[in-house]
Amino acid sequence: MNKILNILRRIPPREKSIILILTTVFFFTMMDVVAKILVQTYPSMQVIWARYTSQSVVSILILAPILRKVLITNNLKLQLVRSTFLFLATFFFFTSLKYIPLAEVNAIFQVSPIIVTSLSAIILKEFVDIRRWAGVIFGMVGALIIIRPGSDLFSIYFTFPLLSAFCYASYIISTRHLNHEEHAATNFIYSSLVGTIIASILVIQDWTPIKNTDLFLFCIVGLLGGMGHIGLIYAFKISQASFLAPFNYTTLLFAGLWGFFLFDEIPTYFTFIGATIIVSSAIFIWIKDQNKNKSLQN
Repeated sequence: MNKILNILRRIPPREKSIILILTTVFFFTMMDVVAKILVQTYPSMQVIWARYTSQSVVSILILAPILRKVLITNNLKLQLVRSTFLFLATFFFFTSLKYIPLAEVNAIFQVSPIIVTSLSAIILKEFVDIRRWAGVIFGMVGALIIIRPGSDLFSIYFTFPLLSAFCYASYIISTRHLNHEEHAATNFIYSSLVGTIIASILVIQDWTPIKNTDLFLFCIVGLLGGMGHIGLIYAFKISQASFLAPFNYTTLLFAGLWGFFLFDEIPTYFTFIGATIIVSSAIFIWIKDQNKNKSLQN
């Protein structure tokens, strides 16, 4: 163990942050795999309840020494709003996993950074130039190529990952208001607790007895999510989110591999084309943001 810790200490910060973000992506996609397995048998709300409840338990245990302190907030309404957005993002994402291949769900969800750019202009009144708006439009075109509204294969559930991306982008926008006012642990604990409370209320009417063989999966789905969030927090402590952003797109690689090997899912040509357009558009917007930040610094 000491040897491993010594090796980790010798890794430069930027490389360490990359390792952390890739580990985070691994945990999140493994959570998606477990959720996809469970929603085939249980109501999606029950899986969401397990995801939030187990994460809340882990969060409370980790933050126990400072729990009373981190629960204090001067932005309770905004905390409730942002946490509700995250809950809705989880609901639409997990529900879509029952009906749509893993790779396609994740590919459509990648429009979330593009939606963040749009909402930044509309809600935060940030300036978005014509080239970044072009990136937004092309990204949405990529999503429509995967969803294919009007085709024989279209299902209303294909819109769920898009709704999830919108809710997640709204969560990101609302979090920006809190970044300079709240401790990261406060944001984290409220996201967990609010989701747990909402899910605990809604799950009652759809509760299905859990088989003994599935208890482990119900426990681990939230644990994987919690570990992913912790990895994300530490990665962002070491490096800026803008530097790590492109590495999030390895989600598509992991999702494609898990879908192929675990669920016999083969992405269609439309998925490949749409995902390529979405990721290219998001990276284009990211490059423009980087250039803008450099010019402001100079």
